[in-house]
Amino acid sequence: MTGINRARPPGSRVLVLFPALAQDGDMANPSPPLVKGRGARSNASGRFNARASEAFDDGWTVEDPQPQQLKTVVLPDKAKTIITRNTSPDIGFDRSINPYRGCEHGCIYCFARPNHAFLGLSPGLDFESKLFFKPEAATLLTAELSKKGYTPRPIQIGADTDPYQPLERKLRVTRQVLEVLQRFNHPLTLLTKSSLISRDTDILGAMGRQGLARAAVSITSLDRGLARSMEPRAATPQRRLEAVRRLTDAGCPVTVMFAPVIPGLNDHELEAVLEASAAAGATAASWVMLRLPLEIGDLFQEWLASDHPDRASRVMSLVRQTRRGKTYTAEWSVRGRGEGPIAALVARRFEVARKRFGLDAPRVELDLTRFRVPPRAGDQLDMFGSNGPSG
Repeated sequence: MTGINRARPPGSRVLVLFPALAQDGDMANPSPPLVKGRGARSNASGRFNARASEAFDDGWTVEDPQPQQLKTVVLPDKAKTIITRNTSPDIGFDRSINPYRGCEHGCIYCFARPNHAFLGLSPGLDFESKLFFKPEAATLLTAELSKKGYTPRPIQIGADTDPYQPLERKLRVTRQVLEVLQRFNHPLTLLTKSSLISRDTDILGAMGRQGLARAAVSITSLDRGLARSMEPRAATPQRRLEAVRRLTDAGCPVTVMFAPVIPGLNDHELEAVLEASAAAGATAASWVMLRLPLEIGDLFQEWLASDHPDRASRVMSLVRQTRRGKTYTAEWSVRGRGEGPIAALVARRFEVARKRFGLDAPRVELDLTRFRVPPRAGDQLDMFGSNGPSG
């Protein structure tokens, strides 16, 4: 394996190809080299880089018996604030916390991949192996929630990358954020595809019983082989179902996300996933159509050609039928559901299954009235009110 580094014209994009030589000496179909335990099959430079790097197969490594290894690098992210706000009309929250940038789960379809380009890194393998954590998250959150005039609204944890990716087991940034929110009685929602969330049932269960917390667990497939291919370092489907059970038993309501729906690949599992989730105690369900913005389109198609060559053409044809013949459409209220007959059929199947398995109960809003700024260590309680004793 070798590579080239060349200047990139402004606004151009790079498609990294890894051609393998056919036995007769002609070029075979592009076949990117596998990287053990990773989702992406390439690592093209970010779209904001002035120079683009491309790896290519020079014919000397095609017979290597073992896939190459890729080391994970973890660096601190010196953020100045921790709460991110948005005004997107099709997102059900206006603020979120992301303890990490990049995600070691390596889900090939992850919509957060393009964000790594803002860091001068690749949305491909860099996204899975060059990771950032926010060591001051708890301190920053305490300061922001303590500001005079702060108005509480539910905070979504893990809106971008998974707050329970493998790093969390050691770094515990998400745990520290939860501890702060519990002290303030601040409502939260949380999304993950990791069974590590079960570690925090002591906090999430107590807050759930008080109407302060809801969790969502993403279950994309019950097929262990497909899940391992799409989400190479995420928990197995069974472990995620076990996490649903532990959370609901502890008192935290759980929504199961069948997301993304990939026509021709996992859409046939919709009913089975919802049935298994209801049996595990889930109280609600939702779904999202596959989204392929920016670099994800090329990365996803490389992965399809590598892992599912027999279905690659059909899957992309069906995806385009949900996007007006394009790989992706980004309009509000359309990007998450798609359009056309296929998208409409998925929506109808989902509604029927949701009702059949009792996952259609009205959502109870989280309690905003419990929010309180706790006294700081060393503060003296004021027995006479904020103005002190009179007379």
